[in-house]
Amino acid sequence: MMKGGHGMSKKTYTTVSGDMWDKIAYEQMGSVLHTDKLIQANIDYAALFILPAGIELSIPELEEEE
Repeated sequence: MMKGGHGMSKKTYTTVSGDMWDKIAYEQMGSVLHTDKLIQANIDYAALFILPAGIELSIPELEEEE
């Protein structure tokens, strides 16, 4: 089930009906401020405001900020 990735586990999230970008960013990445980064990582779905169920989104890794 793993694709490519040498030792890197890619985090994904499968949408439920009614999910919105900011809610997913908040729940999966810790802040709505990451919404842009989340959308850029899933550009094929960028035009959707409310996501249908069953879409597997990539959750980008956040760089550590000092």
